[in-house]
Amino acid sequence: MNNERAEVSEAVMEFRGVTKIYGQAESEVAALAGVDFRIGQGEFVAIMGPSGSGKSTCMNILGCLDTPTGGMYLFKGVDAGRLSRKQRARLRRYYLGFVFQGFNLLARTSAIENVELPLIYRGTKAHERRERAQRALELVGLKGREDHTPAELSGGQQQRVAIARAVVTDPAVLLADEPTGNLDSARSEEIMELLTKLNREQGITIAMVTHEPDMAEYAGRRILFHDGLVASDTRTTPRRS
Repeated sequence: MNNERAEVSEAVMEFRGVTKIYGQAESEVAALAGVDFRIGQGEFVAIMGPSGSGKSTCMNILGCLDTPTGGMYLFKGVDAGRLSRKQRARLRRYYLGFVFQGFNLLARTSAIENVELPLIYRGTKAHERRERAQRALELVGLKGREDHTPAELSGGQQQRVAIARAVVTDPAVLLADEPTGNLDSARSEEIMELLTKLNREQGITIAMVTHEPDMAEYAGRRILFHDGLVASDTRTTPRRS
């Protein structure tokens, strides 16, 4: 049912003929060679492809960490490629959440303090930060682990902290880059079930880069990149636990 709604929902992110060129003259490489797609509100999309296919470049542009060489990247109808560096940083801060393969947690900082970090950058008051961080940790199943440091948590729990940090700001979109890459199969499935829950119950749009077909099965749509182009764009019934 989610896929049917996504067909007609407002595009949160859209590529229109996006190209990305690195280098010049003989060393020029087209990481993206004219890409078109749109991601609607509430979709869960897996972005796949072999190394060098363009999927990581795509994710960097979606996350406003890079800009297109040509074409347009629209975020909620705004041409993000024309925004200043400061404006793109503001867009990331208020609309996007990021989860990476490496958990990127501060080692000597408690789970709840790690989750509070994005709210500190926003200037949120201390009591509100703490309340929101507590709710986010409870949402990802870590109630009671607030004061644990990363060293006191398993890999799966550390990734849950990272996800809580990503969603504590109530982002419109969660961008996940190989979120299960450092986890065993059991913990990977737990993380994918959590992402599925956030997508279905919280309505968070998710774009996830993965090279693992079994993890991509949790998404309702799979975009496959090859040689800087979209080779296929398929809607499927997502895997359910």
